[in-house]
Amino acid sequence: MQYPPLRSRNAAPRDRMPVQDTIKNPYQERKLFAVRAVVAAFATFLLLALLAGRMAFLQIVNHDLFKTLSQENRVKLVAVPPPRGLIYDRNGTVLAENQPSYRLEITPSQVPDLEGTLARLARIVDIDESDRRRFYSELQRKEPFQSIPLLFNLSEDEVADFAVNRHGFPGVDIAAQLSRHYPTRGLAAHVVGYIGRINEHELSELDSKDYNGTSHIGKLGIEKYYESILHGKAGFQHVEINAQGRPLRILDQQLPVPGADLMLSLDEGLQRVAVQALGESNGAVVAIEPANGEVLALVSQPAYDPNLFVDGISYTDYSALRDDADRPLFNRALTGLYPPGSTIKPFMALAGLEYGVTQANRTMWAGPYFQLPGDSRRYRDWKPEGHGTVNLALAIMRSADVYFYDLAYRLGIQRMHDFLVRFGLGAVTGLDSSGEARGLVPSPEWKRAARGQVWFPGETISAGIGQGYMLATPLQLAAAVATLAMRGQRVQPRLLKAVRDSHSGEFKPVDHKFLGTVQLRDPIFWEQVIGPMVEVTRNPRGTAYHIGIDAPYSIAGKTGTAQVFGLAQDEKYDEEKIVKELRDHALFIAFAPADAPRIAVAVIVENGGGGGRVAAPVARQVMDYYLLNREPTLVMEAAKHADHP
Repeated sequence: MQYPPLRSRNAAPRDRMPVQDTIKNPYQERKLFAVRAVVAAFATFLLLALLAGRMAFLQIVNHDLFKTLSQENRVKLVAVPPPRGLIYDRNGTVLAENQPSYRLEITPSQVPDLEGTLARLARIVDIDESDRRRFYSELQRKEPFQSIPLLFNLSEDEVADFAVNRHGFPGVDIAAQLSRHYPTRGLAAHVVGYIGRINEHELSELDSKDYNGTSHIGKLGIEKYYESILHGKAGFQHVEINAQGRPLRILDQQLPVPGADLMLSLDEGLQRVAVQALGESNGAVVAIEPANGEVLALVSQPAYDPNLFVDGISYTDYSALRDDADRPLFNRALTGLYPPGSTIKPFMALAGLEYGVTQANRTMWAGPYFQLPGDSRRYRDWKPEGHGTVNLALAIMRSADVYFYDLAYRLGIQRMHDFLVRFGLGAVTGLDSSGEARGLVPSPEWKRAARGQVWFPGETISAGIGQGYMLATPLQLAAAVATLAMRGQRVQPRLLKAVRDSHSGEFKPVDHKFLGTVQLRDPIFWEQVIGPMVEVTRNPRGTAYHIGIDAPYSIAGKTGTAQVFGLAQDEKYDEEKIVKELRDHALFIAFAPADAPRIAVAVIVENGGGGGRVAAPVARQVMDYYLLNREPTLVMEAAKHADHP
């Protein structure tokens, strides 16, 4: 057996190239290390430069911004709502005040189990679904550390029940606050209005800076109209908080500026007398001081208790008010539209004198009815046998319909419209309140636009005695008779009399707004109409004679009766056979003293019947109280025997 020859250990194999060992080069290694060191140093420098630049940007360039952000993580700005201004009548009687009350508040950041807490709270105090909805709505827009009211105006029993169990409700507490209260309740409800919780729509329109921390806002009447004055200016507190958002201490604060107090022209005593005079009847009374337009009384009967609305009215209470057939929520004085009836006749008489279609000494036969030429329809007088021969004075004093039918025919509807609107009829008066209706003085143009129909002559005849399409509010009638009392000088009705100055503490009167003067061709026309109005309450043949029998002052007045439904041609009105809801409305306008007017009054008694019998005694009691500074005697039994108008 042959073996391969042995080869030396250093001998190269035949089938591959000889391997050469790499020889280390110190110079190259130092050079490579130096390059790597330079790159690493440059990268380190670049990173340090970027870090330094960022630090400079954060700590120098944007120092103020990030200092503020850091401060806000430690300190929170909490709004402090201002106390709402008070409302007084002209004599200093409080109509709206702030009373201490208690509410249940929850601070979400301090409550471990919100749903469970609400469930356990419901076993102690009454929490309805509306309270829950409002709470969760507030929860969405407030910070977790801010307290959110759950229940308002807690009773003493509810406060005591919670106090006993307070230890079991972390984050829940009772807080004292000022709550709106109306001590006169329904007496001035339609004037003052009420405040209520801010809803989502109102919240979207309010300035969050002014209303942050405020939960209520004016909803109706003076409370709404003068919201910006009554609300005041919110204050603030800088509150230090911990990492969990819990308040630790107050670092700084600015006290809120309270809302300004308002003094109204309203006389609470006069308002009360007017309500008592209306008794159980539905209706309205408006009294104005003719020289300056100050509203002395504004009554809408029936009324409601505004305190029910302050912290949220219950569904049961609201349903009772909403479904009441007498409509206590309806403001009859501002929004109620009624045919003015015969109360329009003094203004019609002025129009006839102004346009020269009649004269004070012109006489005519005022029979039982009036007919248009070529028309068989009879427009009947309220008195079945008519009034015989009358002039302007007798027509006003006796309220002769036929005389004013003829006068309306002579004037025409366009001149009637143009003259009546000069007294503010058919337009809002501009009273500083909410919800006023416009009323309506019809014209051919109005009927074409509103009804798409032409004007008929018979409609002019009806308008001549305040019927047909003609409508007015009690406030408009009071403003119109006030203008009549001042012989044409018009002043805008106003409820606000003065505003308390925050520095002096005194009430500063507001300026009255004069609206110009109704100019007549001859000033004697005023006396030719006002004189007969005095005879309405002084002459035994006057339609309101019984209210002026023992009056120590002169009263210029005019009765009115407004039909609720129309009668057929030969149908007779029998009040005893008609349900109350369909009986005529009773109206009366007046001012006194006639020679130096201090008060102008408009009264409407719904479904009351004759104005002289029902509405005029109400006005007499109002004027007695204001002019004589005494309670009315209420000896008005004789007025029950007055004639129909």
